[in-house]
Amino acid sequence: MTLTRQDLLDIAAWRQRLHRRPELSGAEVETAAMAAGFLREAGAAEVITGLGGHGVAGIFPGAAPGPTVLFRAELDGLPILEASGVPHASEIAGRAHSCGHDGHMAILAGLARALGRQAPARGRAVILYQPAEEDGSGAAAVIADPRFSAIAPDLAFACHNMPGIALGAAAIAEGPANCASAGLRIVLSGRTAHASAPETGTSPMQALARLMPGLTALGRGGPLDAEFSLVTVTHATLGEACFGVAPGQAELWCTLRTLTDNRMAALRAAAEALAREAAEDAGLGLAIDYRDVFDHCDNAPEATAHWKRALDAEGVPHDTALFPMRASEDFGRFGQRAPAAMVLLGSGIGGPALHNPEFDYPDALTDTGARVFIRLARDLLG
Repeated sequence: MTLTRQDLLDIAAWRQRLHRRPELSGAEVETAAMAAGFLREAGAAEVITGLGGHGVAGIFPGAAPGPTVLFRAELDGLPILEASGVPHASEIAGRAHSCGHDGHMAILAGLARALGRQAPARGRAVILYQPAEEDGSGAAAVIADPRFSAIAPDLAFACHNMPGIALGAAAIAEGPANCASAGLRIVLSGRTAHASAPETGTSPMQALARLMPGLTALGRGGPLDAEFSLVTVTHATLGEACFGVAPGQAELWCTLRTLTDNRMAALRAAAEALAREAAEDAGLGLAIDYRDVFDHCDNAPEATAHWKRALDAEGVPHDTALFPMRASEDFGRFGQRAPAAMVLLGSGIGGPALHNPEFDYPDALTDTGARVFIRLARDLLG
């Protein structure tokens, strides 16, 4: 079953309403309500809300026994001031759907309409609108929710729109798809002093200056092979904005990145050892914590093969371009529970990149995206 022109117009209008009202990770109240409303109107037999925070799942059961297949999109926007200039631009200052999660929601809205009109023959289709992808906490929270055990997918699928791939084309490949990453926060604590007598205090200046290049040097960069690692300094503060006080505290944030999870432990250990050494040598207190932790995302062979068949059946050209990606994605958590794969759907060449304030998901992609998801669902569930 394909979508009608009116379906696509309705879904584009719904997507643009989502785009006007972006909400940040963990705060997707209005977005989740819109998602739940759409799923109910589409004919979901059951709609679960508040899943792992603000997650929403729509259940479309078949008459005969069969597998449970999960189709996932994200709810959250970004803390970015939009500069797209489109009529449906964000109405909330400093927040934007600059990653296209509103578009991913629209694609699965198309799948929901098709499933509501013609239920699966067997098994269950589960459309999951997941919260908090951008900070890496959402998938883990959904899976930890006791109600997720009733969903327990046998296969899981997702997409991401991707600038740099021609509109309507796709990319898919087996194996590592997205890197593991972890946000490392280091706090160095000393003692302030009068700026005229800095020797009477304990400044973290030298330790901070040592750590920034030292941590960066732990990452070899280069090709995305099994040994890939990268450390990116993203934020640093030293003391107060004051000329009269020698600093007593510093804070350093950096992102650790490896192709797979098994390399992350070693990179973490090396970074922590470097921080301890710098703090001890300078007589400083040290605190370390982690935020925005993502496991790596792996495209399972079985799930990847299903994607390729659906793309071929719908005449969507595809290759392995851009795989694996340096960026992280918490969809990998679902891949730890069942065979899973993510496809990249081209949102055009020459336009703004993801997380660019000028980015807006192209509504023309929804038709292609919905068609391949509908084909995938029909292939697996009848």
